Amino acid sequence: MKEKKFKVSFNSPVILTFTIICAITLLLDFITKGYTNTHFFSVYRSQWTNPLTYVRLFGHIVGHGGMEHFVGNIMLILVVGPMLEEKYGSSNILFVILSTALATGIAHLVFVPGYALLGASGVVFAFIMLSSFTCIKEKEIPLTFILVALLYIGEQVYEGLFVVSNISNLSHILGGLVGAGLGFVMHKNKMNRY
Repeated sequence: MKEKKFKVSFNSPVILTFTIICAITLLLDFITKGYTNTHFFSVYRSQWTNPLTYVRLFGHIVGHGGMEHFVGNIMLILVVGPMLEEKYGSSNILFVILSTALATGIAHLVFVPGYALLGASGVVFAFIMLSSFTCIKEKEIPLTFILVALLYIGEQVYEGLFVVSNISNLSHILGGLVGAGLGFVMHKNKMNRY
C-alpha cells in the first residue's frame, strides 16, 4: 500500500492573497521609508481629480503602520477568514473586503479628513460580525451574534467617545456594520456563492 504524502494547500485563495498583498505592502513601506503607505496605502483628504484618491479608497486596507499592526490584523483574518471563505465563497469574501474598504475609506474622508487611515482592522471587524452569522437559523438571532455585537461594537463606540488614541473606532464600527449587513444578505441566499 502506497503511503500518502502530506501537501500544503492554498485552501483560502482570497484570504491568503490578501495576506500576501498586506505583507508585500508592509515590506515596501519599510524599504521606501513610509513613501508607499503615504502615497498609495493610506486614505486621507485629497482632490477628487487625483486618480490616487480612488486607489487609496481601497488600498488603505493593505497598508499597516508596522509589524505589530500588521500581525494584529492578519492573525485574526487568518483565523476567521478561511472558515468564512469556505462557507460563503471566495467572491463573496472579496466583496466583503472591498465593501469594507470603500465604506471605511469614504467615511474617513467625510468625518475625519485631517488624519490618514490605514490598516485592515475594518475588515477584521467585518469578519468578526460575519462569523456570528455562520450558525444563524431561520427566524432566530443567535445570542452569540448579540453578544459579539454588544462587546465588539459597544467597546468601539465607548472608546470612540471616551478614549483618546490613534485607533480608528469609526472604521471598526463601520466594518462591523458591513459584516453584519452582508452576513444577513448572504444568509438569506441573496448573494451567489462562488
